[in-house]
Amino acid sequence: MLKRFYPDVYMDSAYEIDYEGLYEKGYRGIIFDIDNTLVPHGAPADARSIELFKRLRDIGYESLLLSNNKEPRVRSFSEKVNSRYIYKANKPFPKSYQKAMELMGTTAGTTFFVGDQLFTDVWGAGKIGIFTYLVKPINPKEEIQIVLKRYLERIVLFFYLRNERKQGKK
Repeated sequence: MLKRFYPDVYMDSAYEIDYEGLYEKGYRGIIFDIDNTLVPHGAPADARSIELFKRLRDIGYESLLLSNNKEPRVRSFSEKVNSRYIYKANKPFPKSYQKAMELMGTTAGTTFFVGDQLFTDVWGAGKIGIFTYLVKPINPKEEIQIVLKRYLERIVLFFYLRNERKQGKK
């Protein structure tokens, strides 16, 4: 039952992913969450995030920011990193993930998702077959509804990591 929430890969940071290697494997589109995935919650795009998106364009990727946040927040970040976006995405429902792939001209087999939450980001992308990267939240300071979900995420991550150890992956 919990496996539906498991990420394909769990990493410390979105900035540590081997984007070049994934491009060589045929991936062409990346869907990103913003808050606590790329920058602390509510923070503007910083030099590191701007450089990452430039690097991704240079590799040849299409990118899209998928956020449940309101348009002013998502648009301002998008303008700085030069990426398409969908705001009020209603993650984990599949419709926005499908729209993201349409906008990028990719499919579930050529797209991967990077986010920091299991019950919105990972679960939503996984429902439609998108490869998922769960990253650790950048900053522990979060809104109360997210803090409450983090307690449940710890349970799922416990079983995920135990499963990974049994399979010799961690």
